[in-house]
Amino acid sequence: MGTPLRPNRYRDRWCGELRKGEVGQQVRVAGWVHRRRDHGGLVFIDLRDRSGILQLLFRPEHGEAHRLARQLRPEQVVTATGTLLARDPENVNPNLPTGEVELEVVEAALLSKARTPPFPVAEESEVDELTRLRYRPLDLRRPRMAANLLLRDRVVATIRENLRRLGFVEVETPILTRSTPEGARDFLVPSRLNPGSFYALPQSPQLFKQLLMVAGVERYFQIARCFRDEDLRADRQPEFTQLDLEMAFVEEDDVIAAVESAMAPVFAAAGLDLPNPPWPRLPYDEAMLRYGTDRPDLRFGMEIADVGELVAGCQFRVFTSVLAEGGVVRGLNAGPLPLSRSEQEGLNEVVKGYGAQAVAPIYVGNGGWDSNLAKFFSPEQVAAVNDRLGARPGDLLLFVADREEVAAAALGGLRLQLAQRAGRIPPDRHAILWVVDFPLLEYSAGERRYVSRHHPFTSPKLPPGEDDPFADPGRLRSRAYDLVLDGVEIGGGSIRIHDPILQRQVFEAIGIDPEQAQARFGFLLEALSLGAPPHGGIALGIDRIVALCAGAESIRDVIPFPKTASGQDPLTGAPAPVDPQQLRELGIRLLSS
Repeated sequence: MGTPLRPNRYRDRWCGELRKGEVGQQVRVAGWVHRRRDHGGLVFIDLRDRSGILQLLFRPEHGEAHRLARQLRPEQVVTATGTLLARDPENVNPNLPTGEVELEVVEAALLSKARTPPFPVAEESEVDELTRLRYRPLDLRRPRMAANLLLRDRVVATIRENLRRLGFVEVETPILTRSTPEGARDFLVPSRLNPGSFYALPQSPQLFKQLLMVAGVERYFQIARCFRDEDLRADRQPEFTQLDLEMAFVEEDDVIAAVESAMAPVFAAAGLDLPNPPWPRLPYDEAMLRYGTDRPDLRFGMEIADVGELVAGCQFRVFTSVLAEGGVVRGLNAGPLPLSRSEQEGLNEVVKGYGAQAVAPIYVGNGGWDSNLAKFFSPEQVAAVNDRLGARPGDLLLFVADREEVAAAALGGLRLQLAQRAGRIPPDRHAILWVVDFPLLEYSAGERRYVSRHHPFTSPKLPPGEDDPFADPGRLRSRAYDLVLDGVEIGGGSIRIHDPILQRQVFEAIGIDPEQAQARFGFLLEALSLGAPPHGGIALGIDRIVALCAGAESIRDVIPFPKTASGQDPLTGAPAPVDPQQLRELGIRLLSS
């Protein structure tokens, strides 16, 4: 552990730090019974604390200690004192850092009994997640979970150390703030002293960190708790932790370089084999074309290609009608992937989940395409498509004809699913990149207006020499950048708007009129008018980063006390009804559904 202990009546050493060079020393340790092995005379106890496991040896001649050892059960808490011995060579356990030593116990005491646990702690057996969350303190004792918590501590500590080295100052921003609806739903907190008014829990410290730039802090960071009332997935929680940072007098390259300098040592310490910075950058349009997503997984090939101009004029009506309507035809080479007819038809269900009608699967034969669809294409078209997709005999080609965004998403989803099915994602390989040059806005058909691709404080790239760059807001690009690791977006940021006039223009472009802007964001606009430096920053998801470093499938495995997918806490029973008196004090009455 490298952490000294103040000796007391419970222990003077960590279990996991004892080594062969300390043989002969008197040692007192404490922890939980991990395993017990009773050999009739000798009793062996594996004792576990935060640092690791130490084998305890109890001999019959040490009467009281030996009698206690024979009665101990898993997860009971004990303290033990004795002499550190070297294990016989044939009994050395190479799988334990303490495997060359054992503690011969002469005194021991039971500190706390434990009833039979609902699942074993000493082994990584499959346990229902609801049970794990219901007994979370017990679950966190399991070696994998304990290691995840320690990894999280190291990640956060390393980040803090690196950012301070780069001149950043840690500042805490408010948890109780005002609701500024734009994005996910807020968690609202009623104010007892101001009846009818509500605080909101922050979705991010975005506005406050911009205010800190106006205040002259210049380099700010925070390990921030954030809250979003949205549907949950494996990588989402209603409350989460992010690394939040902001810098003044910077451009995109400055923020990106600072993040790389802060995070590269974190990933290296976690054992992720990544290239040294600078990390590669990929424009948004290219990412969508080649991978069908703005968070591409570069650990395997299977890139998407546009084949529209190659199949134009073919006899396949599905392709020609889509092209005539301004759509695209895109293809993906899945490689040698034998699929039955029913499995090929099952791919249609995958693409339908992304809004596409169907996928056209075609196998490559020795003399052309081995498919009923081959008759609709000339030999020259077949050869040109094969060349663009790098196709060889036996490869499976998949085509989607649709609107550009639908075809991209459908093939992007197929690409990932088929790579997982075929085992083409190397478990020990990692890939990181920046995605840049995002659209500033996107049109929401449901809301019938433009909405921000990131958030409305992102600075646009304004075309030079245009009198009204917002005449066609949909074509504007932003000064935003996302960091993607193994196909997971772990952070996003941008250069911010520091001109209050430009900020009002962006508000208007997304349907926030001047009166609404003043009501919601007047404090920001006023601050920007007081001399705001050019500034930019980023937010990185700590939960996602630790999960990727730990190889965990869900961020719930790296959060001490997470919620379920339905937002419930099986441990505490939250959310739960409150006393009617509390509601009366807040002036709140519940309406029956």
